[in-house]
Order: sequence, then C-alpha cells, then structure tokens
Amino acid sequence: MQYQTLGTADVEVSEVGFGAWVVGTDWWGDRSETDAIEMIDHALDRGITYFDTGDVYGHGRSEELVGKALADVREDVTIATKVGYDFYNNPQAGHGELPKSMDPDYLREAVEQSLERLDTDYLDVLQLHNANVDEITPDVLELLDELEEEGLIHARGLALGPSIGWLAEGDLAIEEEFDSLQLVWNVLEQEVGNHFLETIERTGSSTSLIPRVPHSSGILNEQVTPETELDAGDHRGFRPDAWYETGWEKLEALRFLERDGERTMGQAAIAWLLSHESVASVTPTFRTAGDIDEWAAASDVPKLSDEELARVADLYENDFDIDREDGMDSLRSSVDGEDIRSAGLDKLAAD
Repeated sequence: MQYQTLGTADVEVSEVGFGAWVVGTDWWGDRSETDAIEMIDHALDRGITYFDTGDVYGHGRSEELVGKALADVREDVTIATKVGYDFYNNPQAGHGELPKSMDPDYLREAVEQSLERLDTDYLDVLQLHNANVDEITPDVLELLDELEEEGLIHARGLALGPSIGWLAEGDLAIEEEFDSLQLVWNVLEQEVGNHFLETIERTGSSTSLIPRVPHSSGILNEQVTPETELDAGDHRGFRPDAWYETGWEKLEALRFLERDGERTMGQAAIAWLLSHESVASVTPTFRTAGDIDEWAAASDVPKLSDEELARVADLYENDFDIDREDGMDSLRSSVDGEDIRSAGLDKLAAD
C-alpha cells in the first residue's frame, strides 16, 4: 500500500480507502456488528488506513462501528466523516435524500455528536455532505476555521453526490483550498473528474481528489454482468438498462488494461484514477474480504503506461465508438445548468 497527504493538511491517507457506508446500513447487504468489525480489521491488515464514514449512514451506526473497530489503533489511522443531513429530526424513507442543514450551529452540534459516536477527540477529516454551492456560506467557512483552530478537525473536505449539483460546488471547494473533494469518478464516467482536474490546474489549488464508485456501479469489477439479477432494493437497479448495455461494451474495449497475474480489471480501474496526480485516495465499495484483498493491492500493481493512458483517453474522447444513447446524458446542477454550460460539457442539466 502507498500513502499520500491530503491538500496542505498534515493528514496521511492510504491510496485505497475504506468506504464505511457499507457498515451500519443495509444498502449493500445486512452485516452483523461482528461482520462489520471483521471487515475493518481485514482492511487494516491489507494496509488500509483511511476510513471514510458519515453521520447519516445508519443514522450514526456506521460511525459507532468504525469507532469501536479502530479504538485500539486510533493514532495510526485516518478517520473522515460527513455532516449536513439532519437525520435527528427527519425519518429515513428508503434511499430517499433527507433534508439538509448547513447552519453553523447545527453543524457544530453534529460534529460533537460524531466525535462521541466515534469515541475520539478529533476528526482527521470533516466533510460537508452534499452541500449545495449556496449553502457553503462565509459563516460555514468560518466555522470550519474555528473547528480547526480548536483542534476538533485536522482537515476539511466536501463530499459530492449525484443527487445534487457537482460542478459549482466542487469548483468552490477547490478555489477555497479545501483539503479534499470526494466525487463519483471512474474511467466510464469522467466528465466531472476531468473538469476538476482542469480547475485545480487553473487555480493552482492543493485540493486532493478522492474518487468513489471507481468500478462504475459494478461494471468494471464485473460484479454486474448481463446475467446479474439485481435485488429490488439494490440502488444500482435504478440505472437504465441502456446504460448497463453500453457499459458492458465499453468494458470489452478496456480489456487491454488487464495483465494476466499482475493487474485485474478491478485493479486497473483504481490504478487509472491513481494515475492522476491530484488523486490521493480511492474509496471502492467493499462487500467481501475478497474485494478488500484484490482492490487494496491496486496501489501496488504495475502503473498504467503512458500508452495505456493515451489509449483510454482516445476511447473516451470518441465515446468508445459506440453510437447509442445510454440514458445518462444529463448532469445535476444547483445553479440551473449555468455551471455545466460554462464548463462546455456536452451534457444537459437534469430536470
């Protein structure tokens, strides 16, 4: 495992991190407390030291499990959590998005509750969870300054999700020199990640990028194939059929990234993200110990060559030579599509 530093903060992260949204919730299958702690222990054994959770995951349950599992190694690991969804006053309805509260008083209280559940005196990384651009106010930025000065947090980040705007929010975080920016980004879904690379280059920002969903909802690690029948509650089932059909064709075009005995496709998908200088850590969704074994090793597999990277770029530029709409031709925007248009992206703002 290789390690990097987030932004300008003195916070080290493993190049492959553990997304703790898989523990404390049933969105990726039910796990007992014992199972969850065993998964975290296994990740530690494989060199993973970056653990990313959120207060809303299981309404605090994920944080409790992470805190319990890491209690004996607290000084040797990096814990990131997220705040901003007000689950204290709102019941969860399936996978629906809860109301947010980015009021500084609420956020401070949420941080204190997270510290208690994680059984720690400080957070290595505090991330605003899916904050819209107009919610990241001067008062919120001032609160983050205060929390750092008080030693309650060591780094600040913004976690973006597909249900809100991405571009305006991420650009603001980069321009404000947030230490980390978490986003959905993979070799099949590159628009937003590529844009943020351009923003970092333009501004000279030190913000580190932390991609999640590196396997594009199961396509690139081949956990979702044409033969797969997704359960009714599986969040991946909300993608249109055309998106999966197109993705499987693109997967075949990327087979050259595999190296027999040296690099699996699942590892190549992570290695492609790590080839970008601004990427500090990648957080795949581990479901099994086997996933951890394979993907944690992606930090040490042969790096993608310049020729391989150029070939990937050419395929993406030409849409993999596939002439079919995949049903995912829009991006979310919190500013009526202004950010998408100004970025010159060849996609529309979603309704």
